[in-house]
Amino acid sequence: KVPNTLPRLIPVARNNDDTRRTYRFIWLEDLIAHNLSRLFPGYEIRQTAGFRITRNADLEIEADEASDLLEAIEATVRRRRFGFVVRLTVAKTMSTPIRELLIQNLDIAEEGMFESSSPLGLSGLMSLMSLDRPDLKDPPYMPVIHPRFRQIDTRQEIFDVIKQGDVLLHHPYDSFIPVVDFLRAAARDPQVIAIKQTLYRAGKNSPVVDALMEARENGKQVSALVELKARFDEESNIGWAKTLEREGVHVIYGFMSLKTHSKICLVVRREADNIRRYVHLSTGNYNAITANIYTDLGLFTSKPEFGADASDLFNLLTGYSKKTDYKKFLVAPITLRSRFAELIEREINWAKKGQEAKLIFKMNALIDPAFIKQLYRASQAGVKTDLFVRGVCGLRPGIPNLSDNINVVSLVGRFLEHTRIYYFHNGGKPDIYLGSADLMPRNLDRRIETLFPIEDPELKQQLIEILNIVAADEANARILRADGSYVRVASSTEDTGRFNSQEEFMNRAKNR
Repeated sequence: KVPNTLPRLIPVARNNDDTRRTYRFIWLEDLIAHNLSRLFPGYEIRQTAGFRITRNADLEIEADEASDLLEAIEATVRRRRFGFVVRLTVAKTMSTPIRELLIQNLDIAEEGMFESSSPLGLSGLMSLMSLDRPDLKDPPYMPVIHPRFRQIDTRQEIFDVIKQGDVLLHHPYDSFIPVVDFLRAAARDPQVIAIKQTLYRAGKNSPVVDALMEARENGKQVSALVELKARFDEESNIGWAKTLEREGVHVIYGFMSLKTHSKICLVVRREADNIRRYVHLSTGNYNAITANIYTDLGLFTSKPEFGADASDLFNLLTGYSKKTDYKKFLVAPITLRSRFAELIEREINWAKKGQEAKLIFKMNALIDPAFIKQLYRASQAGVKTDLFVRGVCGLRPGIPNLSDNINVVSLVGRFLEHTRIYYFHNGGKPDIYLGSADLMPRNLDRRIETLFPIEDPELKQQLIEILNIVAADEANARILRADGSYVRVASSTEDTGRFNSQEEFMNRAKNR
């Protein structure tokens, strides 16, 4: 096995007369292959070829066997490296007898073996980012503090800003710092009574977790739902859960059968007139690192209905509520699927009346069969539908008499497109929802997810502008065709360069 403690790319010394900024590397496995006689002295080396195995990474936890979810997941994570093999990738140079030997010993079907003439596994190429070659990289971008938060001097002022009106942050163009400052202010403000927080992928050295621990040290009531089943973040989240528990935070692990994927923070504060609840909701994780490279939207609000829904949601997560109706939120697996279907059906009815009917959805994936069928029905009724689906899409657009009113575009650019925006035209009085859920069975039926409406007219207009800018993208966009292939968007300004929505958002944030 090639050791994962060593760099995958080994630098080769340059000639002294090489004044250019050139770098040369060899793959670690090639270095090993050329020195096998040293590793196995006295043996005849007849053949060398690399192979790579992929193991099943799903966590299978039997509900009736797991009295302690944390212990059960710890044990399951330890067993992951022994999971059954689901794929074998071999070098093209590997002989048939060796291939057959691997198939037999790894207990994998022949169709599970793939041949590659490229290096096996390319994650090691990430190390090239550390090279001093700015000419090969995007210009650095520093996220900008949202104007509403630029003049804050005291802890109380951040709550005053939110109380004056909802604030929408568009990451990474808007900085994630106000989110961290919000939690730090809550931790230090003597008027704050309680903080409740969901954590799905917090990352390393998390300032969010630090703020929660500081709040507990200052005597606040702090609850954190740490989702232990976040794939490939299980070990990190187990560590955070134990750390938070040691600091006295009330840690909830969620449900055995449901992942908690909602992104929400609730701060309860004592004020002169009453108890006020401040809420932050997001399409992305509370992770200060990925907030600089993922596009997401986050909302600050102190609206009573949002605060009430947030309280009810946390009561559900802690097992103290079986509430099935919410004032504003759409919560999976309770209300989200049914209400979302009603909203699409409403557009179909507008179209049947001869009125303008439009749907604009931006998400990461679309594979839910029921919603795909409903979107086909909407297209047949005359509903104009624009879908921005970065990843897998099970819907085929542009099929006559089925989906000819549907356009599907995938955006892949410098930043990972992660926002979920759902626009329903509603006869010219649009409803717009943001949230954590894609249109996938796992999001709708097997996770705790939250979609929330944007009600402020200015923020609605901001989201409509975001969707319009995304729709105009020519640099990062690929159009899905009826045959399932993707084609690059044609440029309307080839002489001046393709319009790049992400660059436009960066420029707007810097000039705001």
